[in-house]
Amino acid sequence: MKYIKNLKFAFTLAEVLITIAIIGVVAALTIPGILQQYTEKMTEARLAKFYSMMNQAIQMSKVDNGAPETWDYWVTDEYDDEDNLINQSDATDAAFQKYIAPYLKGISKKEVIDFEGNKRFLYFFPDGSAFAYVYHQIRDWEFFPYKAENCITFAEKKERLGICSFAFEFYPVNISMSSNTDWTWKYLMGKGLEPTLHRWDGEVKSLYNDQDRGCSISSASGGYCTAIIAKNGWKIPDDYPRKIRY
Repeated sequence: MKYIKNLKFAFTLAEVLITIAIIGVVAALTIPGILQQYTEKMTEARLAKFYSMMNQAIQMSKVDNGAPETWDYWVTDEYDDEDNLINQSDATDAAFQKYIAPYLKGISKKEVIDFEGNKRFLYFFPDGSAFAYVYHQIRDWEFFPYKAENCITFAEKKERLGICSFAFEFYPVNISMSSNTDWTWKYLMGKGLEPTLHRWDGEVKSLYNDQDRGCSISSASGGYCTAIIAKNGWKIPDDYPRKIRY
């Protein structure tokens, strides 16, 4: 009885190893999902914030500078003698500094080189997100919720749009700005910054399957991915075709 009273129980080494292995398996199965959920929630919040903040800045600029159509902000495609697009990053930066930057707080600028060797400017917000104009005009913007410098070096748009960057357009078209005022621009006319919807036919399925801009993996760019999230209240839907990662 005395022996039984003083007997101490403990796990064997094999039992400890089995327990650790089980914990490891459970962690391997659950942690990636938790991290992906966090990534998506961060992306949703920063997309909504960017959209709201930039349109507020545009509205404030309109009070001081008049309708955007009248601004000397607009930088359009230009070509050299060999028919190559001219890098106009300096011109887009000057326009941004004059018309939009004064209405934003805590923004900083960094010159970067993208994968194709083009000079571009990244404009960083205090939360670490950033945006950039394309290098040759000012209508098309890319927003980077996180790790912008890494994302902008990806070789092709289909490797980044809807994955680590998101396409927007600011082009409140009217007759004085463009001869092409038909349906292709209807979702930008008279508006501020909007998710890319150039040439959208109005069909939801086209946001996914359009060969040039749709969000499916097989599409050429993924430009419409932003619109899919926006039309779902800035929430990533369950059928979102691409995996967001940084």
